[in-house]
Amino acid sequence: MSAPETTAAAKPAPTRAFGRFELRRLLGKSVRSMSWLAFDPRAQQEVMLTMPRTQPADEAALQVWKGETERASRLNHPNLAHVVEIGVHEHWPYVSVDRQLGETLGERLEAQRNLAPGDAVDWTIQLLEGLAFAHQAGLAHGDIQPHQVIVSDQGVVRVMGLAACGVTYAAEPGGRSTPVDANGLQAGRAAAQRDVLTAGLLLHLMLSGQPALDEPDTARVVDRLPPVGRDIIRLPWTTPQPVAEGLRAIANRATDRQERQRYHNARTLLTALNGWREAAANDSGGPLALLLDRLHTVGHLPASPGVGARVARLAMAEGQRTDEMAAQVLQDMALSFELLRHVNSAQVQGTQASGGAPVLTLRRAIALVGLKGLRQAASALRAWPGPLNETNAAALERLMDRVRLAGHAAQLLRPPGYDPEVVYLVTILQNLGRLLVQYHFPDEAEQIRELMQTLPPPAPGEPELAGMTEEAASFAVLGVDTEQLGAAVARHWGLNDEVLHMVRRLPAGRPVRGADSDGDVLRLTGSLANEVVDLVTTLPPTKVGAALAAVAQRHARVLEVTARDIGEALQAARNAMKGGTGPAVASTRGLAPEPVAAPAAPSEFARTMAARNAH
Repeated sequence: MSAPETTAAAKPAPTRAFGRFELRRLLGKSVRSMSWLAFDPRAQQEVMLTMPRTQPADEAALQVWKGETERASRLNHPNLAHVVEIGVHEHWPYVSVDRQLGETLGERLEAQRNLAPGDAVDWTIQLLEGLAFAHQAGLAHGDIQPHQVIVSDQGVVRVMGLAACGVTYAAEPGGRSTPVDANGLQAGRAAAQRDVLTAGLLLHLMLSGQPALDEPDTARVVDRLPPVGRDIIRLPWTTPQPVAEGLRAIANRATDRQERQRYHNARTLLTALNGWREAAANDSGGPLALLLDRLHTVGHLPASPGVGARVARLAMAEGQRTDEMAAQVLQDMALSFELLRHVNSAQVQGTQASGGAPVLTLRRAIALVGLKGLRQAASALRAWPGPLNETNAAALERLMDRVRLAGHAAQLLRPPGYDPEVVYLVTILQNLGRLLVQYHFPDEAEQIRELMQTLPPPAPGEPELAGMTEEAASFAVLGVDTEQLGAAVARHWGLNDEVLHMVRRLPAGRPVRGADSDGDVLRLTGSLANEVVDLVTTLPPTKVGAALAAVAQRHARVLEVTARDIGEALQAARNAMKGGTGPAVASTRGLAPEPVAAPAAPSEFARTMAARNAH
């Protein structure tokens, strides 16, 4: 009996055929497409076949399919799989690519379940590079799935099946079939946005180790998200490997339940991931490296209109008192930063400032550099508004006014005994990242603001659509937090760890435990003023009072402030701003003035990052 059993065991399994191809294994399928591992006896090699799940309706529709896939096959990009053959068998169209290009993403994840986040980001970046190139050529994939992405042994990612499975065809009068809305730009944009959304779902899969909503078909997942469905996708806190906060923000934005929050094209998601990857790999990489490059070409900020020239004239007067000159310089944010940068540089610290203590007053800075140094600093600044157009210059001016208001308020809220100039400078330095992003990356700054906005309820009885926090929005756009950028530039200027601690804002809403040093008091005072100004400039007037009361309660024990103190300080700061006077120096605390009611609320970056990563 052993012989027959051996014969039966040796009998090969039946082979499924598709034309001349031997179908060896289904690599994956979705509602729109399927991919097969097959053997091509004519070429004597394994290939991967991609075909739509639904046959074209008629011969005319088939010709449209062939035209689109042939156009896609002519695209030449390292992250688009080279097409070996486009063919049809029994009215089933297919696209063939060489198996030697690698395994599908689905196969790779089966074998490598514990994928490093860095690899997930690198593979997603390559996927997006290919998609961005295709989208620019007017083509969308239509069904980004794990079985439509190839990963080589060397980690090279390629997209296969471009335009082969994701387009619905309809017959027109006269027998001619074309893609639905083929001439509609809106349909093309929607298809490209769907590609980006499904790429985000693949990033979610690689980071979490599980498909979103436990559904392996990304097309079905998309249909369960708003505006069609009501499901919500967030990266779980328990992942095979820890996911950095910035990367988590990017992944969550890519699949956000609010359409307006998602990435609307491949380049924006690509920019965020590139920024995060470079910043994670090197503290001087990514957006920071680009920012430091721009600091050398266009400076940190432009001189305020008219103030720089006035300070330069004052510096010509030999008899001018240092404190009077400092008061004038303090009105020009760019010149203030330039002097702090200069006197805290390693060279000046080593030669002029004994003991290496940081310089945090402009009086001391002017005394160190002298009149000649002040004139040189003023003349080195670019005139307002630098390279900005009118719209972006207006946005920067609004932000600078907001920062000045916080500086004024901080001086008035400071505890007794603290230098008002130091308080003012610490407060505006806490906004250094915001200011630099607004000046150097204005388009990205606008994206960040849009992501932070709260929208009205989509329907009666439903809650408002909350925006992102500034930190999450910054991560989602730049791949790095704006505060990190500001701290890195401050470190680049030569400010030491003690100062860097002071210029890091306490996160809004975090409990205030105590102050162990003068540096802690300065940090908390600046954070309080900045948080208050953020509230009164972003919240509707009806919510300001309660918000200020909550802030005062958190800071009451350490800074001994009340909601009334805050309201009075804000009003006095606004009056100082309207009067065009310099920063206030006399604290209002303890003076018991008349009560005042709380005031009411009154992408070059992407292109450069892409060029940097192309080399």
